[in-house]
Amino acid sequence: MSLQGKTVFISGGSRGIGLAIALRAAQDGANVTIAAKTAQPHPKLPGTIYTAAEDIEKVGGKALPILCDIREEEQVADAVAKTVETFGGIDICINNASAINLTGTLETDMKRYDLMHQINTRGTFLVSKMCIPYLKLAQNPHILNLAPPLDMQPKWFGNHVAYTMAKYGMSMCTLGMSAEFARDGIAVNSLWPLTAIDTAAVRNLLGGEAVSSMSRSPAIMADAAYAILNRPSRDCTGNFFIDEEVLKAEGVTDFSVYAPGATGPLAADFFVPDEVFENSDTKVVRSFG
Repeated sequence: MSLQGKTVFISGGSRGIGLAIALRAAQDGANVTIAAKTAQPHPKLPGTIYTAAEDIEKVGGKALPILCDIREEEQVADAVAKTVETFGGIDICINNASAINLTGTLETDMKRYDLMHQINTRGTFLVSKMCIPYLKLAQNPHILNLAPPLDMQPKWFGNHVAYTMAKYGMSMCTLGMSAEFARDGIAVNSLWPLTAIDTAAVRNLLGGEAVSSMSRSPAIMADAAYAILNRPSRDCTGNFFIDEEVLKAEGVTDFSVYAPGATGPLAADFFVPDEVFENSDTKVVRSFG
């Protein structure tokens, strides 16, 4: 298993799960494009495309930071072209960029609605579309969407239908593109966490330190993504993977390393089907809905 010499295009990725995946690939000597909007430090959020690039190169990878708003078609096309010009192609596309707003229908203003759909659903479609011509030329091409299983239970819609629609739009890209590009040998899969992941979104939007202390580190998603991206693309497509299940299949038995500070049950993430929890030994509190 190695991603040495592979070129990875990641939307978002200046922090959190996207950066963790980038660093895991970089440890093998991968080339990584960080296509994100954060060029200047944010007062409340760590990381920019430039600090991410520095971190990638520190662990042995090659980095290309590109200022890119994935809502803008020309910017995405330019970022993909610069990646190909710099590294010679694209082997892996990771749709990590996402927007979240957990409000009900009457509380959701249309500007926020449009933002979620433009970044989550449209952005995933656009970035994939631009990368696919180059993925067709790669030896083991993968698209990985950080998107949930399509669990059509009313509880996932009732409290925040706008966000769920936007996030499930990413999942539908997985479902459709995996079928559309199967003949080309392009793997298209989704990856989603069993538990909350300790990111800025959790700390700032989803419960603060209380939920952060019940979360796993982004490293579990990075390790799961790494395992998926090393699988033969023609034999591994159209899946809605859960991080813990992926790593169990790889032989991992000790998951405490991903939540070293936790002293009790972990917070379950959104959109995880009930049967997944029934098949897991991890103790969780299902507080998201």
